[in-house]
Amino acid sequence: MSSDDRSSSNDHRSWLERIGQAISGEPRDRESLVDVLRDAQRRGLLDADQLAMIEGALHVSEMQVRDIMIPRSQMVVVRRDASPGELLPPVIESGHSRFPVIGENRDDVIGILIAKDLLQYSSETSQSRFDMREVMRPALFVPESKRLDVMLKEFRASRNHLAVVVDEYGGVAGMVTIEDVLEQIVGEIDDEHDVDDDTYILSHREGSSVVKALTPVEDFNEHFGTGFSDDEFDTIGGYVAHAFGHLPGRGESVTLEGLRFEVVRADNRRIHLLLVMPEPRAAAREQGEEAAAEPPPSE
Repeated sequence: MSSDDRSSSNDHRSWLERIGQAISGEPRDRESLVDVLRDAQRRGLLDADQLAMIEGALHVSEMQVRDIMIPRSQMVVVRRDASPGELLPPVIESGHSRFPVIGENRDDVIGILIAKDLLQYSSETSQSRFDMREVMRPALFVPESKRLDVMLKEFRASRNHLAVVVDEYGGVAGMVTIEDVLEQIVGEIDDEHDVDDDTYILSHREGSSVVKALTPVEDFNEHFGTGFSDDEFDTIGGYVAHAFGHLPGRGESVTLEGLRFEVVRADNRRIHLLLVMPEPRAAAREQGEEAAAEPPPSE
């Protein structure tokens, strides 16, 4: 064993020993265990990240798939009879890696398409050989009531990363991914939409922007030239949630002052990230006004 391995092993044992010391009072239930762990964190035996993961792991055993699933209406699906050319737009636009394949309707999920499996059909000559039945993988179906800790074990055992959630009547209620479960333990996992901690707004070349929901309304107005009031809401996320009239889920959108706000990430408490882009009709109207304002070419 190398010196680095021995050092890592010693650190691990030291951490476990400190945990053992922290819970030596034999807590009577989960609530008292959490209190002991929080006291251990205050005394420096655990850091904040370690405590958060332990609490997350404990919390997962109390949650069910229905608590975190992506609702049926927000699922990005592909049709069984779609050609590779028809599949590319939803794959590219969503940025997801896995998609339920449906037949007649959303209750008829027949498999899972993995985006990378389309790469071999990228040329025109290979597209003629495309057969969805050969490309798609079997779907994993789970009930809404399945506990998240059991769901995580099933993901690991089956090596699936996505499961289709069904209700008590066998209809599709939504879907859940292994990332959704892991985020309940370790917190949000960064993806291509994430913005640096010290940045509120990240603009893309195509004209869209990823905006943190905690962006102050005043800063949002300054960046986008809008006139949203900050009398009632301090953040743009609060303003947008109020405009929806309910707490929106991922994929829901609303148009305000010529801008389309799409929810990129949210939980059952608040919005986290928004995708902001010009509303197509508003953008076309602005282009028309600019063209009308230009002087006619001289003859």
